[in-house]
Amino acid sequence: MIVRSKILIIIANTLIYLCLSHICPAARTAYNYAEDNFQLHKVNINEPYVDIGVHRVGKLGLTVINTGNIGTAWSSLPDPRDPSKMAPSAVYPYPGTNKYLYTGTIWIGAVVGRDTLVSVGSDGWFYVNEMWPDPYPDGEVQFRTITDPADFKAVSEEDFIMKYTDTITNPALVAVDPIDARPHIPLNIEINQRSFAWSYAYAEDFVLFDMSIKNIGNKILDKVYISLYVDADVSKVGSFDEFRDDISGFRKAIQSPFGCNWVDTINIAWIADNNGRNDNDGEDKCPFRAGNYTGVNGMRVIRTPSDSLKYSFNWWISNGNPLLDFGPRKVGTGDDPFRDFGGFLGTPVGDRNKYYIMRHEEFDYDQLFSARDNTSDGWLERGPDAFDFADGYDTRFLLSFGPFDVSPGEVLPVTYAYVAGENFHIDCYAFEKTFNPLSPEEYYNSFNFDDIGLNSIWAGMIYDNPGVDTDGDGYRGKYRVCIESTFVNDEWLYNYDTVYYRGDNVPDFRGASPPPPPELWVLNPYPIGDTIRSLVIPHVNEENNSGEVTVQWYGYRSETTKDPFSGQVDFEGYRVYISLTENLTGFCKVCSFDREDYNRYEFNRYATTVENEWKLSTLPFTVDELKALYGDGFAPDLYTRDNPFYWEGVSYYFAPQDWNQSDLTDTTKIHKIYPDQPPPTTLNHDSAWVYYRNEMTAEGYFKYYMYEYKVKNLLPSNRYYFAVTAFDFGSPASDLESLETRPNKNFIAEYPQNQNRIIEAAGLNVIVYPNPYRADANYRENGFFEGRGLENPPDERLRRIHFTNLPHKCTIRIFSIDGDLIRELKHDKPKDYPESMHHEWDLITRNTQMVVSGIYYYSIESEYGNQIGKIVIIL
Repeated sequence: MIVRSKILIIIANTLIYLCLSHICPAARTAYNYAEDNFQLHKVNINEPYVDIGVHRVGKLGLTVINTGNIGTAWSSLPDPRDPSKMAPSAVYPYPGTNKYLYTGTIWIGAVVGRDTLVSVGSDGWFYVNEMWPDPYPDGEVQFRTITDPADFKAVSEEDFIMKYTDTITNPALVAVDPIDARPHIPLNIEINQRSFAWSYAYAEDFVLFDMSIKNIGNKILDKVYISLYVDADVSKVGSFDEFRDDISGFRKAIQSPFGCNWVDTINIAWIADNNGRNDNDGEDKCPFRAGNYTGVNGMRVIRTPSDSLKYSFNWWISNGNPLLDFGPRKVGTGDDPFRDFGGFLGTPVGDRNKYYIMRHEEFDYDQLFSARDNTSDGWLERGPDAFDFADGYDTRFLLSFGPFDVSPGEVLPVTYAYVAGENFHIDCYAFEKTFNPLSPEEYYNSFNFDDIGLNSIWAGMIYDNPGVDTDGDGYRGKYRVCIESTFVNDEWLYNYDTVYYRGDNVPDFRGASPPPPPELWVLNPYPIGDTIRSLVIPHVNEENNSGEVTVQWYGYRSETTKDPFSGQVDFEGYRVYISLTENLTGFCKVCSFDREDYNRYEFNRYATTVENEWKLSTLPFTVDELKALYGDGFAPDLYTRDNPFYWEGVSYYFAPQDWNQSDLTDTTKIHKIYPDQPPPTTLNHDSAWVYYRNEMTAEGYFKYYMYEYKVKNLLPSNRYYFAVTAFDFGSPASDLESLETRPNKNFIAEYPQNQNRIIEAAGLNVIVYPNPYRADANYRENGFFEGRGLENPPDERLRRIHFTNLPHKCTIRIFSIDGDLIRELKHDKPKDYPESMHHEWDLITRNTQMVVSGIYYYSIESEYGNQIGKIVIIL
């Protein structure tokens, strides 16, 4: 694990990157867009509009760039949709501090006439970047989401759509080929790329990419190969010195997670940390702890233009020292002579070397096996550094497929998935106990491919739903038959179960989803709809001076939307969560409601294991449905696994689908705002507003779907995050458990303090806290006044003094004891809007300096009156 000269890909502030290296004296050093003034989001009719999209809805945080790249390399880019957050580079799990990607990109090579050409999103070592978007506005990345009911073109919860080409030849943007010493020659291709991400439990660990690659030139592209390049550098976010111990390989199949001793093909190129432990911060020790690199990332090709293509997998180490620039290479033959890359075995520099490795149909042995003698399989003899390569190094891989010919105007469809998986390393001591570079099989067998394998399978099933005849031609895809047998009364009994594992070859890009989350905002008033109000209503209980928040929501869409996968309305219930941060891990469930329904488990007489003795194959039944089947006196709670119900030759037992907390009349729990309101006569809002106005609120919402829950005994000084989720009852036929919307995707932040209308009507005094402010009081840990949800910012960036009981519109001024104006704060929010009674001061003066210790005066001016007070600050 010798330190090498790392490729620099730097973005100054919000500048996008190009790839360069220190591979030799001819290579340029870091290329900075600031030098040539090509900035991220810069609008210029003569320059590409470089833009990014950030996938962060699931457990994999991944940045996509409209230059054919994924990942942010060494840069610190703000998320365009939330500039307070940094764009993640395969952070997993997200949000978190472990990143699994330096950069990834696409390479496309072809023979055009007598030229061998390769166009790359980025080279990965030399300064070569050959794919660029159009100028603004055509080059802008588009965003869509299925959470917007009006966004009919959306496929997932996060769609990013972009277009880029390889046609730019401006030497300020594309480099000279370092081997041929010639300018970039385009293939003349246009790539329309869509990327999709979901938050659902079965789909939260991958991002799907769908590409249309078009020949926009007037020449045939012969023998086209497409490659996916990944340089991982598993490390902490912000750390750039843990790249030297990555390992890479290719996994063809895993034991099927769906039983019957099947084997499922996954064909995934993977990369991970060599032992799952951190090199820095004293964390390179056992046992594993939170923050260790126990996961794995990889690429899987899901759709190609033809089923008869050839594949190759290659990994190599790029290094400024030719002896350490290594990759597995086969011994040359008369029919396939060895190709010299220029004195080293790893990095394919230049178009011809790149095309050679893309088309060579070579499957490298996994990196762990570098020190083993592989000459009997046709590989070159191991070098003196093979032992160092085997236990981890600065590795990257290339997954290639082809060939195909592309005529002018022809479009190639390509779909692949960037996949993450948990618990790849499960034995912290395995590396020390079992790793032997000459015989690495035992250590390799300690790797756990179950999760990344399952996620890879799900990526394929979402792309093309198994058993679904999308185009209506009668073909539903490939299937397997599971045969179970049992010997009963001197007779063999057989059960045959048909399971589809592949679809009809028509893309679906669709999966089961939880119900849409309920609305925590309403338009007000109907039918104008020009303002919105929060349904999270705070106030202070004067009896004990504690905070209370009434959380209301509107569940019309949650309870009436059909699941796109099953075509059924599968709503099961709601859950209310509370948190002190907006991070997913911070949310705690405080109350739940679910419909009263029961799962019916059927005894499987053909079962060969105890786990398969009872099977669930139907949707949940309501009590009324069960009584219709088995009689008015039927009580499902009586029939458990130990006391089954026998009916018409079959044994069943029943269990609640969730908790059956279905009472909506108890006002201390989740309850209806209008408990006596029957279901709507019609679900059409416009018709109901005209003909059944009594069934609707003043804002035009069905009363039947209005709920609330009161959260009590809160600290008025704290900001809380309130979330309401919706969940379904799952899909037994698809082996899917109940799905729930994520609480961190549907929340409102609020202080449990009095609303503006109460403050303004009663003329309540403004309250300032903490006062006095003490730097040694450790408010971040003890008072929750500062830095909640922020990751290790310096103390001076956290300091806060809070003003509450404010009218919705006022001016706050802070003065020194001598009367000098220190800071003026404008507070202007809609009345009763979240946090409209509250404002923060960061202790920064109007001259952008931190205040000093002392006594300060403040004044509050509004149409409701004025107030003067004193603040003491001790730093």
